[in-house]
Amino acid sequence: MKTIRTTQRTVFITGCSTGIGYCAAQGLKKRGYRVIASARRPADVQRLNDEGLECIQLDLDSPDSIEQAVCELAGRTDRRVYGLFNNAGYGQPGAVEDLGREVLRAQFETNVFGTLDLTNRLLPWMRKTGEGRIIQNSSVLGFVSLAYRGAYNASKYALEGLYDTLRLELAGSNIHAVLIEPGPVTSRFRANAFTMYRRNIDAEHSPHREYYQAIEARLLKQGPAAPFTLPPEAVLDKVILALESRRPRPRYYVTFPTWLFGSLKRVLTSRALDRVLLRVSRDEQK
Repeated sequence: MKTIRTTQRTVFITGCSTGIGYCAAQGLKKRGYRVIASARRPADVQRLNDEGLECIQLDLDSPDSIEQAVCELAGRTDRRVYGLFNNAGYGQPGAVEDLGREVLRAQFETNVFGTLDLTNRLLPWMRKTGEGRIIQNSSVLGFVSLAYRGAYNASKYALEGLYDTLRLELAGSNIHAVLIEPGPVTSRFRANAFTMYRRNIDAEHSPHREYYQAIEARLLKQGPAAPFTLPPEAVLDKVILALESRRPRPRYYVTFPTWLFGSLKRVLTSRALDRVLLRVSRDEQK
């Protein structure tokens, strides 16, 4: 595999307070990149700066925050950013029929609209320098669906559609749009999902209330909630490939379930795949 030089190339990463973003920021810095991290809460920004990371505040739900972060990033880098790793986001649990318009809009505001807004603001910088990598942390749920993940499924499907289109539109530009597709990875994803579940889902009055009891148990479970869970370093490895390969792949799978479902989607009919996914969904409720 042919690789590129990494020294002092700047990479901007969103969602760095914990988990995959934090691991990527620390790992890429050790590898020689100039990493500029971001986090939503001022306390996390301060903590990361105290740890020696360059960090700026960014709330993807706020266009003003995105504009302010991009202006600060421009000042720090002279508008020279080689890599953007769009990692920030969350999962909103809940049955589709229990998702209100505002709940679904909030899921898209963070995972899709804010992410695309940031991407489009940095793309002209990459066009000017004639190179770049735009890396999106997606999910196995960006190409297969599980029950009670409708909002998150939809947001990741939307991102994958945008990135597939962007990849075509950037052909020949030396700017590559890449999807990282993890399965279960150790992070605070479940804890954050539980917070959004309690905030937005009226489980007591739902026809799915019996299933929600199992969902709560899964979200609150200590340790890995699914087989084949990997540490965030597994995602970091794919981010490095996306940054350093001269011709990065359009997609990088992470974890066995992602490889499995990617293969099954290619060979099974929709009905057959539905039976597999329904069984997985029901096994989660046990």
